[in-house]
Amino acid sequence: MTILRHMKSMMAGTALATIVAAGGALANPYEPYEGTTLVVSWPSLSHFTFAEELVEEFTEETGINVEIDYIQYLSMRDRQLLEMSRPEGEYDVVAWVVMWKGEYVSRGLLTPLSQFFTNPAIVDPDFDIDDIADAYLQNGGVVGGERGYLPGVSGALYGLPFGAETSILAYRKDIFEEQGIEVPTTYDELRAAMAALDEAGIPALTSRGATGHQVTAAWLMHLAPLGGKIFDEAWNPVVNSPEAVEAAQVMREVAQTGPDGIPTFGFGDAAAAFLQGDAAMHLDTLKIAAMSRNPDLSTIDGNVGYALHPVGSRCGSETGGFAMGIPANSPNQEAAFLFLQYMTSKQGDQRMVELGGDPVRISTLEANTEGFDEYPVVAEQLPCADPDWRPLIPEWNELNIDVLGQALTKVITTDDPIQPIMDEANEQIRAIMEREGYYKWADYRAGE
Repeated sequence: MTILRHMKSMMAGTALATIVAAGGALANPYEPYEGTTLVVSWPSLSHFTFAEELVEEFTEETGINVEIDYIQYLSMRDRQLLEMSRPEGEYDVVAWVVMWKGEYVSRGLLTPLSQFFTNPAIVDPDFDIDDIADAYLQNGGVVGGERGYLPGVSGALYGLPFGAETSILAYRKDIFEEQGIEVPTTYDELRAAMAALDEAGIPALTSRGATGHQVTAAWLMHLAPLGGKIFDEAWNPVVNSPEAVEAAQVMREVAQTGPDGIPTFGFGDAAAAFLQGDAAMHLDTLKIAAMSRNPDLSTIDGNVGYALHPVGSRCGSETGGFAMGIPANSPNQEAAFLFLQYMTSKQGDQRMVELGGDPVRISTLEANTEGFDEYPVVAEQLPCADPDWRPLIPEWNELNIDVLGQALTKVITTDDPIQPIMDEANEQIRAIMEREGYYKWADYRAGE
């Protein structure tokens, strides 16, 4: 059953969802927007290319045309900022990496979604936003709560997750069985498994490690479960805390026991090392599961197991990926909302699974455990996904690449003591935060 036919059947007996036309006939909620053309800015990544067929179905069922502007995701922010800053932009829908949401909202570039959710003519009563994984929704779409980017009563919804992710552990079942190694559930067990694999001459855990945001992302994978943070509650940087230094030490051990080349690896390289049989473990985004089933990418399908991200002093897996929203200067905002709703509806989420994408709804994960061994793990992992995994502030790009991305390269490419490296990074971060005014109120009150 197509999404529109399903919607019609569900709406037929629901008075709140009925639009009454002249003469009392039921109207098509998409009809006022038939012939509209939406322009959508998407990254040229697999989840979004898989979605093309769903977009075609949207056009077929609604009469709303869609043009997709695919951009390499690292170049997408500059293009989107340019278009959304014009009096009237080209884009009606944009997908953003979760780190960009605060910047977009602070510049007044996005439309709050609340105004659309108050319009019964365009809101599907079966949309059930509570079914969307809360970690994904908060991480990708909510702005203005605690610290400006976390949940809170002052927060507002600007986007819906699409292509969102958390981290899980993928491992080679055959290697673990041959070596008699238990699947690690804690960081102590993970480090012990790395050492045992290394002693057996088997590269242990693959990882990103290229200078800049890649090596920082790898470090963050360990920072959260080991109890570390980037800032304390007063925006003081704490990347030199014992927890942060331990996470950096784990990174060093990963580079020493993992496959050759980690200091040059981006995500694709790290994933390829696992998929081509050159590493026994992969601890990163859940997207590795779909990649492992792809014969064009993987030689290890059938030998991969999935487990929760190991726990340190707490559980804390990644929150990341993408969300979609509506630019403030879009000329077709209601039609754009209908597109967002369609793509992230229960039926749309199920279609994304069928097309090879990653679901964002708990019900979809629970309904598709057969054939997707990672889905039960992801559903169990999501309550531990950390919405403060990285600070989603406008300054993060600079901190991520220019400070931490340089310091952590020293960690994994030298034998220098780690504490002084992280102390220097901490000082650099504090100077940036001082420059951006994060301590003005504290300084003002201190002088009263």
